Amino acid sequence: METPGMHTSTTDTAFTAPAPTAGAAYPQESATQHGVAEYKTIRRNGSVVPFEPMKITVAMTKAFLAVHGGQGAASARIRELVQQMTDVVVRQLMRRKPEGGAIHIEEIQDQVELALMRSGEHDVARAYVLYREMRSRERAERGESDVATSINVVENGITQPLDQGKLKALIKSACKGLEQFTDAEHILAETQKNLYDGVPAEEVRKSAELSARQLIEKDPAYSYVAARLLLNRLRFEVLGEEVSHEAMETRYADYFPGFIKKGVEAELLDPTLLQFDLAKLSAALKHERDYQFGYLGLQTLFDRYFLHIHGHRIELPQAFYMRVAMGLALNEIDREARTIEFYNVLSTFDFMSSTPTLFNSGTLRSQLSSCYLTTIADDLDGIYEGLKENALLSKFAGGLGNDWTPVRALGSHIKGTNGKSQGIVPFLKVVNDTAVAVNQGGKRKGAVCAYLESWHADIEEFLDLRKNTGDDRRRTHDMNTANWVPDLLMKRVMEGADWSLFSPSETPDLHDLYGKAFEEAYVRYEAKAARGEMRVYKKIPALQLWRKMLTMLFETGHPWITFKDPCNIRSPQQHMGVVHSSNLCTEITLNTNDSEIAVCNLGSVNLVNHMVEGPDGKPQLDNAKLHRTIKTAMRMLDNVIDINFYPVKKARNSNLRHRPVGMGIMGFQDCLHIQRIPYASDAAVEFADRSMEAIAFHAYWASTELAEERGKYPSYNGSLWDRGILPHDSLDLLAEARGGYLDVDRTTTQDWDSLRARIKQYGMRNSNCLAIAPTATIANIVGVSASIEPTYQNLFVKSNLSGEFTVTNEYLVKDLKERGLWDEVMVSDLKYFDGSLGRIDRAPQDLREIYATAFEIDPKWLVECGSRRQKWIDQAQSLNLYMANASGKKLDELYKHAWVKGLKTTYYLRTLAATSAEKSTGRGGELNAVPVDGGLSAAPAATGSSYAAGEGASEGAKFCSIDNPECEACQ
Repeated sequence: METPGMHTSTTDTAFTAPAPTAGAAYPQESATQHGVAEYKTIRRNGSVVPFEPMKITVAMTKAFLAVHGGQGAASARIRELVQQMTDVVVRQLMRRKPEGGAIHIEEIQDQVELALMRSGEHDVARAYVLYREMRSRERAERGESDVATSINVVENGITQPLDQGKLKALIKSACKGLEQFTDAEHILAETQKNLYDGVPAEEVRKSAELSARQLIEKDPAYSYVAARLLLNRLRFEVLGEEVSHEAMETRYADYFPGFIKKGVEAELLDPTLLQFDLAKLSAALKHERDYQFGYLGLQTLFDRYFLHIHGHRIELPQAFYMRVAMGLALNEIDREARTIEFYNVLSTFDFMSSTPTLFNSGTLRSQLSSCYLTTIADDLDGIYEGLKENALLSKFAGGLGNDWTPVRALGSHIKGTNGKSQGIVPFLKVVNDTAVAVNQGGKRKGAVCAYLESWHADIEEFLDLRKNTGDDRRRTHDMNTANWVPDLLMKRVMEGADWSLFSPSETPDLHDLYGKAFEEAYVRYEAKAARGEMRVYKKIPALQLWRKMLTMLFETGHPWITFKDPCNIRSPQQHMGVVHSSNLCTEITLNTNDSEIAVCNLGSVNLVNHMVEGPDGKPQLDNAKLHRTIKTAMRMLDNVIDINFYPVKKARNSNLRHRPVGMGIMGFQDCLHIQRIPYASDAAVEFADRSMEAIAFHAYWASTELAEERGKYPSYNGSLWDRGILPHDSLDLLAEARGGYLDVDRTTTQDWDSLRARIKQYGMRNSNCLAIAPTATIANIVGVSASIEPTYQNLFVKSNLSGEFTVTNEYLVKDLKERGLWDEVMVSDLKYFDGSLGRIDRAPQDLREIYATAFEIDPKWLVECGSRRQKWIDQAQSLNLYMANASGKKLDELYKHAWVKGLKTTYYLRTLAATSAEKSTGRGGELNAVPVDGGLSAAPAATGSSYAAGEGASEGAKFCSIDNPECEACQ
């Protein structure tokens, strides 16, 4: 029986139906108003008609008519709801096909069905589902197919019948080796459903790719199938014809020399690359490594990294890695041998250079460095010189950390004009706008973080910079901020003492002092202020300032909490100056001053690729392979220093003098999954300790080998290295300076004495070797968990400039399959509970513990793991902290704990805000509650430009847009 009011003609257009009764629909909006001018609708008979959002509105209105009758469906509430749902459906369809194109009627109806369900209109949704089923039966009874039978394809202006056999063979080839987990016939059927007569051949290739992509949530194996189908499309664009994966074994060698020549002729590549033995390098290309990519990884490279000429890509994946390797081997004696060595660690995903290196290696403008740190001088020339340097460094993709502590505070005397200073805030507003204006030619936003020491008299205004209320002229919505906290403030917070604020124009030496020397000078200035000898001075309870710091961190995500004293006391380069700030992502701790801009070059070891089965049958790190990878990686990073293009002379001088690099790690969470260790466990803390110790040992050893071959870095004499003090030894210096308040495990297992002896003999090539960056984008490329992050969700949709990507935890899926629990119900439950296994009743307890997500882990475990790593690292780590049930008391305890555990820096605080949706099956819903105690307000999620419910975060989750490629933090 037909559902009343929902009759559709047999021609079956998108939502063909007679006009609704008066007042039951909405004014027709043009396609351009909806932003859908380039979209078409594929009818079931294969014909194509314009995509008309109005027909979606009509279809929904008819569904409401069928349930509520004419008067109910015409109510103002229903009319408004239908329009809202129409907009949602249109946005979803556009998001799934951002480049435009044809959308099958079934896909449109699927989205309508979802919109009705998500709106809570279950009766209407049920009526709509029943109607669709009835219409499908009617078509089947008439012998009508849902797939067009006669399809012609247009390629290069030539029309010819679709080769169904070729299409089937392509999809079958993409599923090769994955047949146990994937269904080639299903992908083929979905692909055919989206084809129509006269379809461009490129649309056929895209349709196959997108058909596989939409199945990723059912099984992670479809990610590899979708990547292979994208690879087919890429090969056609680059080579001008479809070439099978098997044929690429020989085709790569033919293509590569021509690619280099074409890149040089287009003035994209350095002409020096033509001097390499291209035949030898071509022979080293491994076509089979193209099949390592998951869909998100290859799509990221496709959209952002591969070289193109006027939008036409000329670079294939293995050529990309070889080009990067060539650019890093320009100055090597045996260039080809080193190039192949570098290519092998990159193309196997054992190690990955940072995004600027991947972007620019081998190009005419080889800006390969990731981070720049500057100190702003306290005069107008110095301030605007700093702004100019920011602009020049941002132009070429550098992430910036600015030290603003020297600039005098609000109300300070200006001798030249006999006036009073306006403080740092007006200048920070200009910094903010400069970062927006200079965006690397539109490739991504400028990214900067301002640091201020906690004794600066402008600190209270500084804390408010990211608020969404107040005078907008004194707000910076597009830049990051960080507190540079002296140990003395933490001691006074612990002891309930007072804290004094000064202007640096009256206390100029505090900026360059730390440890006991800082404390002595600070107390002298307090005595001077007590005598009335200071123009700018304010005394407040230390706890009051600390609470405001934590409150602003919770409410706006800024300023981050970083600690001045451990960064300096443990710095190998303390004999050459002072660390005045960290960088954009809080992992770099290098000296800066008026004449030196610190530079750091980054890359990360993929821990997952270094896990093997041990003698006892349990997974463990392959120490020998780790040594080989790190030896090559350190050489690559050291080469960057000499090859790099420096936009600012002060940066070049500093980098050549000290030669710091920052090698990090990624895939830490994956390694825990492989070992079946929960993140919240002593075993995870132990693995963090032992893995970082091994990496540090091999990295420092590699630097001594480079020193033996190439010489020590120029400023080596007098460094902690020169004095025989290794990074973990420097904990003794920190303990002595603090006089307590330090609790760090000192266990060691490597042969550190042999390394000390080697350093004494050969010195170090690099002043600094280790820094753990966020790695979000390069981890996406490699297909592992970012950096040292815990799992955010076990199933979610990751959004970035390349579109939306379903991501599932492959380890969890494997375990659930083995226990017979991976089915559509489990997928649905994981979606409903925001990727959390912990709130699904039928999930076994051991799996709940192993696959606990970031907000289900007590953040103190993250600090414990961070503390063990920091013991070995000569710089710092980008350590995000996650907290459910956030409160003032918990934040206070967490950040004090981080300080006592010897952390140098912390990065984002991510909390679940009070607006998070409550979802519970009788337990677990308490995760989303945010009680108020200890002096912090439970503010809703920040809505500033650097926050988004990205990665499928539940509404209310405060989450940095860390997977947005425009954000420098993604590198």
